[in-house]
Amino acid sequence: MVGRAGRGRGRTASDTDTATVWLTAVAEAASQAAGGVPVELLGDYLPLLAEAAATGRRPKRSELKVVDALGHRAAELGISAGSAVELYLSAAWRLWRQLPEVVRSDDPEEVRAAAEAVLHVVADSVATLAEGYTQARRQLVRWEETLRRELIDDLLRGDADVGGLVERAEPFGLDLSRSHRVALAAPCGRSIDAEAATSSLEKVMLDWLGDRDVLVATKEGVLVVLAPADAAPAGKVSSGAQGTGRLGERMHAELSRLPRGKPWRVAVGRPYAGSYGIARSYEEARDTLTMASTMHLEDPVIYAEELLVYRVLFRDQPAMVDLVRGVLGPLTRARGGAEPLLATLEAFFATGGVVTETARRLHLSVRAVTYRLDRVKALTGHAPTNPAQRLTLHAAVLGARFFGWPQHELPAG
Repeated sequence: MVGRAGRGRGRTASDTDTATVWLTAVAEAASQAAGGVPVELLGDYLPLLAEAAATGRRPKRSELKVVDALGHRAAELGISAGSAVELYLSAAWRLWRQLPEVVRSDDPEEVRAAAEAVLHVVADSVATLAEGYTQARRQLVRWEETLRRELIDDLLRGDADVGGLVERAEPFGLDLSRSHRVALAAPCGRSIDAEAATSSLEKVMLDWLGDRDVLVATKEGVLVVLAPADAAPAGKVSSGAQGTGRLGERMHAELSRLPRGKPWRVAVGRPYAGSYGIARSYEEARDTLTMASTMHLEDPVIYAEELLVYRVLFRDQPAMVDLVRGVLGPLTRARGGAEPLLATLEAFFATGGVVTETARRLHLSVRAVTYRLDRVKALTGHAPTNPAQRLTLHAAVLGARFFGWPQHELPAG
């Protein structure tokens, strides 16, 4: 590697050895300056710079392709883009200070030409390195998102390969030996920006509970949050199974700030341990979400444990159909049909049997509510004010709402 003035003589073994030692020293110094970035990431970059200063040659496409591969390698090693670029720039200016074309030449034009050639190589190389790095990072992100999505799908489905799940969950900070609970959030308004909603919710959950054992994703148009059941909000002491605090309320508060999707409904499954526990909690949350929507429950946040009685009631569907038909069927003979009387019963039970509050909710007079309750007794033989008969009526009303009766026909018994 010789200056322009020395290009007339051939390269000797001594020249080659000297150049190798020199370039190696420059590479090692640049590596240290960049925080220990591996020297190997420079590839043939320094010889390219030296040759450009001596001959003015621009790098070939094949040579830049190697630099692109080095950018990919830097991303795969987890080296920051700034550190990789710093390595190349640091190597360039360290090399420049020792270039024969600069040190030995008294010709300003020769130095200018060498500088221009070197800067061209630096620009081409750094741009190619950054492009390769960016492409690799995008591929890694897409790959990680794919792994994350597949992991969540398998966890919610209850994949039988428990050992495989444990191994795949570890990089995401999930300890499957702990108890987790799954919460679902469904938009009731117009279509949502799923990416924005997931990002917003994930940030809040991670800030609140810490960065481990928390996953936020979307599945079938519903936001899914997997959270540890025994973890306390960041900075607070765990209080046991309910350590997540009111997970559902926290989710609902954050989602309600978004411009789209309101009103939101959140359903939270009960906590269970192990990978199968996650699938079980998810199924409970999904059933709770469906039941809350079917029964037109007013609460925007519902926990699975709050609907256990409903799960018991509707486990035997034929029996529930028989109860609705047998107890409430006579209401269809009332003037105006069964719906007004059914709505009165529903409000009466929701207010704890307080007639005045029932009247206020229905925008009726107390006398009108009392008349309707008397009509229910006359038609069904069950008095809403009788504690012994109230349970039967209440269960029948819940069943009617679940089946959408009287607007829809009851299922076949």
